[in-house]
Amino acid sequence: VALRMQRQKRLRGEDAPRLWAVLDEGALKRPIGGPEVMREQFEHLIQMSRLPNVTVQVMPFKFGGHAAEGGAFSILRFPDQDLPDVVYVENLTGAMYLDKRDDVDAYLQAMERLCVDSATPERTVELLGEYLRET
Repeated sequence: VALRMQRQKRLRGEDAPRLWAVLDEGALKRPIGGPEVMREQFEHLIQMSRLPNVTVQVMPFKFGGHAAEGGAFSILRFPDQDLPDVVYVENLTGAMYLDKRDDVDAYLQAMERLCVDSATPERTVELLGEYLRET
C-alpha cells in the first residue's frame, strides 16, 4: 500500500510521468470492498483524470470483445530515445517483462486499438460520474 501511495504522489509531482490508462468496464463494475470503497475509487479516478499528465479511458461492455481480452498489460516508455519500450505483463504466478521488438509492437498495436475503441477521456469522466451515482 505504501508503494502505491508513493506512486500516486509521483503523478502529482514535478516532472510527473505521463500515464494513459484504459480500464475495462468490468473492473469498474465489480463491487470490491463495498459501496463506500467503490465510491472512493470512482471519485479518485475522476480526480486523477483531471491531471494534465493523466488520461483515463473506459472500454465499455457494449463494445464486446477487445484487443486486451488476454489480460492486463503496461507499456513502459522512457524519455531517453536510446531506451527501448518494455511491456510488463502480470499473471497468476509472477510477471514478465517483454522487450523483443515484435512482442512490444503487438502490445503497442493493441493499446492503440483500445484507445480508439474506448470511450473518450471526456466521456469516461461522465461514465465514472454515472457509476458514482449508481453506487
